Amino acid sequence: MKKQTAKISAWLLGLLLFCPLPAYAQKIISPRSLESYSIPEFFQQVDRAEIIYLGETHNSPADHQAQLAIIQDIHRRNSKVAIAMEMFQRPYQNIINNYLAGKITETELVTQTEYNKRWGFPWENYAPILRFAKNNKLPVLALNTPSEVTRKVARKGLESLTPGDREHIPPLSEIRTDNTEYRQMALNAFQQHQKDGFGSSSQFDNFFLAQVLWDETMAEKIAQFRKANPDYKVIVLAGQGHIIYGYGIPSRVERRFNNINNKKPIQSLILLNPDQNLPISPGKPIADFFWHSDVNK
Repeated sequence: MKKQTAKISAWLLGLLLFCPLPAYAQKIISPRSLESYSIPEFFQQVDRAEIIYLGETHNSPADHQAQLAIIQDIHRRNSKVAIAMEMFQRPYQNIINNYLAGKITETELVTQTEYNKRWGFPWENYAPILRFAKNNKLPVLALNTPSEVTRKVARKGLESLTPGDREHIPPLSEIRTDNTEYRQMALNAFQQHQKDGFGSSSQFDNFFLAQVLWDETMAEKIAQFRKANPDYKVIVLAGQGHIIYGYGIPSRVERRFNNINNKKPIQSLILLNPDQNLPISPGKPIADFFWHSDVNK
């Protein structure tokens, strides 16, 4: 009996070590209804979605731990999962594919994608997610606009882009800046930078244009993948500013399905450990769920 108990204890320990559940979520609530959800109830809701956004604060370890746990749990229910990442820029997709195929090492992945130069947050924030994708043969999508293009637009506008610059972004006709609420939210953030000594009001238009270009580029890649792989769930890892209210990426993904038999993908917006200072619009939900694992937020 003691041997059997020891075997069971060892099995349970192994289960906890190698199949971690997202038990460190202290609280999950819906900003829409203000209801609280248990973890099983949360995943029952999220399972209905075809594109799932996990909005992060880039330097928050708790957010990245939650991302991995949520990806693992969704993957247990549906093996066809793709991970779409703001952290990689689109010209480096083939390098990510080579890593996932075992053709290059993790160190080579970091070097060849110029990760430290182009993103810069600690690699270990995202390394477990990339390792999980590789071990489980999950596609990883490089979403982001090349830094050189974003900087050029922020300085001189879209007209400054060369044909080469436009290779990894949507057609200029698809760069939509007509969301007045999003523009106001960006203006408030920009003016805060002005108080801190950064930028001038005359620079705001190009600042906002660069932000929207970033959103449109990521949205285009997500929509392209979903159209080509409609049986896949796409889990998007991006900063919360690209997700809140759906203004950044989600609305632009949806727009790209307007002519596809009106069958728009079901999207779910999850903010991880959201800051209390996020801009709240009365009567309009900022996201579908708040996932709180960091008790300090």
